[in-house]
Amino acid sequence: QVQLVESGGGLVQAGDSLRLSCAASGRAFSSYAMGWFRQAAGKERELVAAISGSGSRTYSADSVKGRFIISRDNAKNTVYLQMNRLKPEDTAVYYCAAHPAISGGVVIMNLNLYAYRGQGTQVTVSS
Repeated sequence: QVQLVESGGGLVQAGDSLRLSCAASGRAFSSYAMGWFRQAAGKERELVAAISGSGSRTYSADSVKGRFIISRDNAKNTVYLQMNRLKPEDTAVYYCAAHPAISGGVVIMNLNLYAYRGQGTQVTVSS
């Protein structure tokens, strides 16, 4: 089992950058595929980025491609989401999620497959 704690959210202006962090407890962090998803008020959850256990493969949603970068540091049991050129429509609660993967190269792009998630961190982008 793994516990996830997000940090780094806040209130920023359009065009600014933020870096979210997700610290994971437990062993064998590199065996977990990780993802970031978000949920805005009144909207469906959206997977914005995902990364394989080894970090060799990533996925980004079209809505954030070219602006958001997911990465991980397995030595620190941490996954990051670098968010650049933020827009008001990026306003949401951001959650990190984890799922044990059979291979270090697996990226999980189906939000519903993640077994664990954190409590979330609020990101608000003003225009």
